[in-house]
Amino acid sequence: MTSRQRDLVQDPAPLRDQPVGIVGLGLIGGSLGLDLQTAGVEVRALVHQESTAQRARQRQLANVISIDPTVLQGCGLIVLALPLDRLLDPSPELLAALPSHAVITDVGSVKQPVLQRWQGVHERFVASHPMAGTAEAGVEAGLRGLFAGRPWVVTPDASTDPGALAMVQQLAGVVQAQWLSCTAPAHDQAVALISHMPVLVSAALLEAAEQGGQAAAAAELVRQLASSGFADTSRIGGGNPELGALMSRCNREAVLQALARYRCQLESLEELVQDEQWGPLQTRLQHCQAIRPEFL
Repeated sequence: MTSRQRDLVQDPAPLRDQPVGIVGLGLIGGSLGLDLQTAGVEVRALVHQESTAQRARQRQLANVISIDPTVLQGCGLIVLALPLDRLLDPSPELLAALPSHAVITDVGSVKQPVLQRWQGVHERFVASHPMAGTAEAGVEAGLRGLFAGRPWVVTPDASTDPGALAMVQQLAGVVQAQWLSCTAPAHDQAVALISHMPVLVSAALLEAAEQGGQAAAAAELVRQLASSGFADTSRIGGGNPELGALMSRCNREAVLQALARYRCQLESLEELVQDEQWGPLQTRLQHCQAIRPEFL
């Protein structure tokens, strides 16, 4: 971030001066709508289907909810809470509805392809990613306080408008998120290790338990004995399948590198068990016990 950018971040235009638009009212968009309204911000939301709009109105996820893109007119900040494939291939109707003066940001979990796609599309685009979530998805998933204390990462480059960056920082502050800034490649490598790869690892754990139980004719017993430890380690593998596949597709190279690192560690642990190296195994587990708090 340049010194000019830092100066402008300290004095952003008030977020409440104009309505905030949200495109998509799933977990992230719906949670944002609830938190922003609590903070006294007017929220206008665009959704794809009328049935979604009706349920979102019942849940009061925004002040105004419509399937008509003109609902975004007059918004000073618009958050694209869309799946990665729709971020990378936005509809012409959406692009035409984005006001030229508005700040546009996204919440996608992969940043480099999104940043590349939106460069030149809108002058006030800021690539961002709130690192918060649950296993739920859809219009029923939004909840208050989702972002409190969680990282909100931005990946500006030399072309990022400083005033736009300042407004996104204010958005993160309103929902009590922790502001972080890094490059898009660094972000994508990091989330591959701590977010995208774990989805696949968790999925593999679930399938191994399922197949192992069937092979031992103990499928029902495996399910009956599964408790909190298995629930914790398998949670994200049982989450939104579309999101998991999109993260892997859009961050493929970094995910493959992360999986290779994981495979190496797993094979090393397997060798310790195979060779009955209980002392070295305990030492490895003690190391893991010691470093885990650094990731929480």
